[in-house]
Amino acid sequence: MNELTPQRRDSDRPRGRMRKGMYILPSLFTTANIAAGFYAILQVVLATVAEPWHLDFAAKAIGFAVLFDGLDGRIARMTRTDSEFGRELDSLADVVTFGVAPALLAWMWGFHLLPATIDHQIRVKVVQLGSIACFGFLMAGASRLARFNITKNPQPSNPGRPGKKYFVGMPIPAGAGVIAAVVHFSDGVPMTSWWTASTWLMMVVVVAYLMVSTWRFYSFKDIDLGSRHPFRLIFLIAGVFAAIWFFSGPVLFTIAIVYMASGVLWRLQWVFRRKSPPAPPPYREASQIS
Repeated sequence: MNELTPQRRDSDRPRGRMRKGMYILPSLFTTANIAAGFYAILQVVLATVAEPWHLDFAAKAIGFAVLFDGLDGRIARMTRTDSEFGRELDSLADVVTFGVAPALLAWMWGFHLLPATIDHQIRVKVVQLGSIACFGFLMAGASRLARFNITKNPQPSNPGRPGKKYFVGMPIPAGAGVIAAVVHFSDGVPMTSWWTASTWLMMVVVVAYLMVSTWRFYSFKDIDLGSRHPFRLIFLIAGVFAAIWFFSGPVLFTIAIVYMASGVLWRLQWVFRRKSPPAPPPYREASQIS
């Protein structure tokens, strides 16, 4: 038995190395997340009124980063390779890709590239307010990440069991996705009037508020691809990807707006349910009571 012990140890070494190598796989998707965010920032810097497609490229990069962000966590859970290092790296990546990049994109697309033909005073005020709103978006996203990292069992203010099925507050990738989807829907062509820029300002503020709220948003973490009959789910996912491939602008815009509105609708439903009086007890005759 002693002679076989070294052989067993030698055979266990490749498995141990393979196990350690698996920890790199989720980090590779996180690195792709950071790379997409950095590329989006570069494209925003290069954007001009004459070359608005740079903004569209930035929006697409953020969209791919949303996909990478969803894959790294799911792969880490499937391979059981989640670690403290991976979680910290993922949070730092999210601040860059889903905080800084969409804030710059929202500012450049909606405020900085406004036409010079607009009244100078109005344009200056809109750009200043837009800068404040975009910074608020960045701070809201960073605060959302910090709360998510330190809260073990968050409780949503509207009905829903916290933890696996629901997020408490809109996650920062979804907030960045709303910004990117709107810009991509317009093919990167920037705002042309102060009143549309004002509407965009309110949109950015609403998204920032939803991220720091305690309203519930569906997390999609309870979707089990390893179930016994996943054919319907696979067919649905394939259909969504096909629709995005051929009609990316309107499809992604619709998905982003519907997801953002879902948290608002759940919240309103809960508010109205609380205000409605409880149903009266069923009437019983005196003879039945006696």
